[in-house]
Amino acid sequence: MYIILISHDSFRTGNAASIAESLHDMEHFGFSGYDSDAIHFDWSYIKRHRDAYVARLNEIYDRNMKNSGVKPILGSAAFVNSDTVEVTSTVDGSIQQLRAKHILIATGGYPVFPEGDGIAEHAISSDGFFELDELPHKAVVVGAGYIAVEIAGILQALGTDTCLAVRKEHALRSFDDLLSQTLDEEMQRQGMHIYRETQGVTKIDYDDSTGLKTVHFRNGDIINEVDTVLIATGRAPNVETLNLPLAGVGQVPKGYVVVDEYSQTTAPGVYALGDVCGKVELTPMAIAAGRRLADRLFGPSDWKDSKVSYDLVPTVVFSHPPIGTIGVTEEEAVEKYGIASIRVYQSKFTNMYYGTWMVAADDKPKTAMKLVCAGEEERVVGLHVIGMGADEMLQGYGVALKMGCTKADLDATVAIHPTASEELVTMFPWGLSSQISGAKTPPLNGAGPPEPSIPSSDS
Repeated sequence: MYIILISHDSFRTGNAASIAESLHDMEHFGFSGYDSDAIHFDWSYIKRHRDAYVARLNEIYDRNMKNSGVKPILGSAAFVNSDTVEVTSTVDGSIQQLRAKHILIATGGYPVFPEGDGIAEHAISSDGFFELDELPHKAVVVGAGYIAVEIAGILQALGTDTCLAVRKEHALRSFDDLLSQTLDEEMQRQGMHIYRETQGVTKIDYDDSTGLKTVHFRNGDIINEVDTVLIATGRAPNVETLNLPLAGVGQVPKGYVVVDEYSQTTAPGVYALGDVCGKVELTPMAIAAGRRLADRLFGPSDWKDSKVSYDLVPTVVFSHPPIGTIGVTEEEAVEKYGIASIRVYQSKFTNMYYGTWMVAADDKPKTAMKLVCAGEEERVVGLHVIGMGADEMLQGYGVALKMGCTKADLDATVAIHPTASEELVTMFPWGLSSQISGAKTPPLNGAGPPEPSIPSSDS
């Protein structure tokens, strides 16, 4: 028997916000009517249809598991020892013990709230965001990570008076400075209010007569007359009830499960992946780790060393504008390789989409890109993009970086015009890098394409 402990992550969408932004832009392309009563956004409509879509997805997953011969056991599980779990049914309360040669911990994470009067009572998490029945008139989003900037961007685009409160100077501090600074500028240009150096929220007051809230911060800042307060200050691994010590599963002080490069915990036969490990907390990363683990445990002998790489993971933040990033930041590259061994190429420009807008150049949304290169061959070790289409363009460049591309490889690629992504293969200065390729079949100097290995007809 193979046991999998699963929890579902939040379903997130910003499509409605993107449509709202397009409607806002339409006057710049000759369309009228944006300021009329003809355009109306119905939050309840998108909520109903989004919830129905998620329900259909759950049905599809359930059907696929059933068709694959997987038996679901609905309940709360806890370890008895390293090869046995006890499950209390959420259907009828019955208890059963299940024993297995392999047990996988994949219970995900959950949002945590800071301590303070009224915070837990009067704020919601990202999970609560999807339960809102009405679009807030005024909202405060507390946090500086992915979830905070994504939800703040959605609310602002849909018309909510949105405040983003960050503990220090700006959001996404672990990202390359070009990304975090450009996003900060763009959020302000869109009208979002950013409260900086707040040092965290301390309490939330609730007015029974108006239903509005007052948010207090450690630095003395106060935000009044707020409909919705959303806390996105962090997450924790969902492991408290699993009795991990009984199985001999080690944890770090914050509760994350200790695993090696093969997703093996400190207990033989017990594995863990996804958010419970605290490495790269992204759904596709967990899927990739799960596939490699299944290959290793149940595949042919030549897959016995299968494992996933947590390096060069392409990552997208669905902020407004979106961000695509892979590899190290400029600061990390300097620390890792030394400042003398890196070269940075960057560009900041206005996407051609905004070319016809009759507004000042500084008022047009910006796209920014950076290539961080290292070594004599100028291998690309970091690629960072923010702007329209960044989310879609990153996947292909992710393949290139995983294959070891150099600046010369990018320069040798013909640009697709007119697109924003062409900037990455025409980045100034162009064509002056050492003519060293990271490819098995170098594309430099007009070389032909690599050819596949085709067995001869005689074989």
